Amino acid sequence: MDTPGCTGSNDSTTPGQKSKGNLKWWQLSLLGIGCTIGTGYFLGSGIGIKLTGPSMVLSFLVAAIGTYIVFHFLAKMTTADPQEGSFCYYAGKAFGRWARFASAWNYWSTKILIMGSQLTALSILTKFWFPDIPLWIFASVYAVLSIAVVLLGTKGFDKVENVLAVIKTAAILMFILLAAAALLGWIRGGSDGRPGFPDSLGHVFPGGFPAFWSSLLYAFYAYGGVETIGLMSMQLKNKKDAPKSGKVMLIGLTVIYMISIGLAVFMVSYKLLSEKESPFVTALSSYPLTFFPHVFNGAIIMAGFSTMSASLFAVVNLLVTMAKDGDAPNVFTKKLEKFRKLPLPSLVLAAIGLSASIVTALLLPGKIYEYITTAAGILQMYNWSFIIISAYKILKVKTQDMVLGGIGIVLLLGAVTGTIMEKSIRPGFFVSLILAAIVAVVTLIMVKVWNRMQTNTINN
Repeated sequence: MDTPGCTGSNDSTTPGQKSKGNLKWWQLSLLGIGCTIGTGYFLGSGIGIKLTGPSMVLSFLVAAIGTYIVFHFLAKMTTADPQEGSFCYYAGKAFGRWARFASAWNYWSTKILIMGSQLTALSILTKFWFPDIPLWIFASVYAVLSIAVVLLGTKGFDKVENVLAVIKTAAILMFILLAAAALLGWIRGGSDGRPGFPDSLGHVFPGGFPAFWSSLLYAFYAYGGVETIGLMSMQLKNKKDAPKSGKVMLIGLTVIYMISIGLAVFMVSYKLLSEKESPFVTALSSYPLTFFPHVFNGAIIMAGFSTMSASLFAVVNLLVTMAKDGDAPNVFTKKLEKFRKLPLPSLVLAAIGLSASIVTALLLPGKIYEYITTAAGILQMYNWSFIIISAYKILKVKTQDMVLGGIGIVLLLGAVTGTIMEKSIRPGFFVSLILAAIVAVVTLIMVKVWNRMQTNTINN
């Protein structure tokens, strides 16, 4: 989805100004459902299922609660002080420039990792047709194509995004209908080893609580993008409808997620599912539905590529906005006037980030998706935690919201710490720590620079 900038001081409404929205609450709910479903769910959910089995269904329920809490606080801040920027603006408003700077760069790093995850997901899905071609080649092709889309401009891009959002939603509904038909016996076939409905706690949690704990991050990751929908609540006709819109959106997503994942683990053993193939394709692979894998893969690749291109466009423009606000070097404000006013330095830095994913795909083709997706999901949890913390500072928080925010923080931290429990995904945790540490060190350095500049200004 085309994510807005992070600071918002250049193109935002002034504090307290009410933006004139034209969306009804149910329209925002549908938009949120269509835009949130992505490759993180279609492929990334396989990592969680592989870890915890049927209890992944409950992971999505827990993640829905945590996601709603984040949406709740962001929507409240947005309606109280409408801004077209992102939560980084509110971090700065709550704690000062250092918080805005750190949040902006952490958000930029998150988006780069998410693009790397999407890039890898698209490559893995494409290997379904060309299994002998190395992963890094597909990653290179998709990276070049996404850069080309940005170079061509974005006229009409939103309309294409809306169409592809419908395609993504239709794809998962197609799986649900076909799976239901197969279970009802309307479609012959299926595996003799179908696990069926788990009849004991041990079958629901085959890996125990630690495995369930480790799976939480991938359920949260499937709800990624809710921060953008929270910001879009300022486009509602009635701003007070934002909480209702968020509730309906998350209920809709949760129902779709839980039903589809439940059908997948009911139809095929979770041990056969992996991050190398969409669990929905694996679940129907033993049925005579030769068209399904091809149609499903094609639909997800189209929608996923569109999302990745939108993310690239957003990241490029995000860095320009950060530079204008003084949160990035001034060089990133420079644009090529002769080429659609292209912010070349910002695009080059984003391309370097994508290149890192390609190199990793070359060196670690078997583990790259797990590592990048894990790191991206953890950084996303850091961002979401700061949304709640900023709301505590900005809003007049009542006791009920204090408790709600506390529950949200616990769930988000649970998703992060759960990745330490599982050896196969632990490297992603350390990658996120390294990136967060780099942002923290740079922030400390910049605070000293700002203080020195302020002192010199006073003395002069």
